[in-house]
Amino acid sequence: MSSQPSASTSRQIVWPSVITVISAAILIGAEVFGAAFAGGWALAILFGLSETEAHILQAVLFVIGVFVMVNFIRAAQRIEPFVRRG
Repeated sequence: MSSQPSASTSRQIVWPSVITVISAAILIGAEVFGAAFAGGWALAILFGLSETEAHILQAVLFVIGVFVMVNFIRAAQRIEPFVRRG
């Protein structure tokens, strides 16, 4: 059997689920990336890092934030499916 969907299989986007997940991602993303920026700045001051080292720390925390957001979107999509097959 082919893993490709047949022509008779229709997929419909479930817009309320998509909008819910996008809205939550915007809210959580603002918190995650804001915390990465502020946390990097605060840690740089705490440890007496140079400006370049502070930017590197912020970039590392930003990448961790991207990882968190990707995992959030994947988990949210399992709970709130984006498409309905029928």
